[in-house]
Amino acid sequence: MGAAVVGLVVVVVVVVLVLSLSVRLVQQYQRGIVFRFGRVLERVRQPGLQLIVPVADRMVRVSMQTTVIGVPPQGAITRDNVTLTVDAVVYYRVVDPVKALVNVHDYPSAVLQVAQTALRSVIGRADLDTVLGDRERVNAELKSVIDAPTEKPWGLLIERVEVKDVSLPEGMKRSMSRQAEAERERRARVIAADGEFQASRRLADASRAMEATPGAYQLRLLQTVVDVAAEKNSTLVMPFPVELLRFFDQLAPHTAGSGRPTAAAPDLGPVTEQVATAAEQGDDRPRASGR
Repeated sequence: MGAAVVGLVVVVVVVVLVLSLSVRLVQQYQRGIVFRFGRVLERVRQPGLQLIVPVADRMVRVSMQTTVIGVPPQGAITRDNVTLTVDAVVYYRVVDPVKALVNVHDYPSAVLQVAQTALRSVIGRADLDTVLGDRERVNAELKSVIDAPTEKPWGLLIERVEVKDVSLPEGMKRSMSRQAEAERERRARVIAADGEFQASRRLADASRAMEATPGAYQLRLLQTVVDVAAEKNSTLVMPFPVELLRFFDQLAPHTAGSGRPTAAAPDLGPVTEQVATAAEQGDDRPRASGR
């Protein structure tokens, strides 16, 4: 009886030991790769409890989650000879766990090295304006450069690559600041000139419309007076009507013909007309000689 109990205990211990060596647990986000005597089995073990042959088999679990690695700052020179310091971030995941284990040693470190080299290469082929203003293009080119040597031979998929920060030298920052200020000043002057041009065209149209209607000048004059008086000023400036000047211009020839004294004017046209009229009438009054 005692020997049977001891034999049963030994059998139980052996079974437990064999199960502990044979049963492996694979998580949902993992895949199991079994090596039998050093050779990879073609069947990839799915999530759940998996049985392997003790001593002969060895299982390696590979995570299928997306992994994020940060690329440390890299010094690079752009195509237009500007020194930059650029860092980036890379998102990748394993799509073929067998290749990720067999074809490359320590694939996270390998992806990091490829990302650093590709970052310097892509920045060197682009100019400063592209790096600063067209990040999507730079990110897409980085993704294609990193994805080429890693997808098929290593079984990795580069999902996304993004440039995080671009550090410029202080001298370049000051130059870009002056350039941006000059550009804003140029735009302001162009906008002001365009406004003046449009205003001049509107004023010309208004002048032609008011010229067709002489009474519009008086209405505009009265409106200007009302606008000035609304400011509560102590001095009111009254512009001289243009119609009154035209009235005196029309009256000037008649006044000169009647012989009555007229006001002196800076224009010598009426005086010349008076001399010509006196000569025609045979005026015998003595004239001052030029001596």
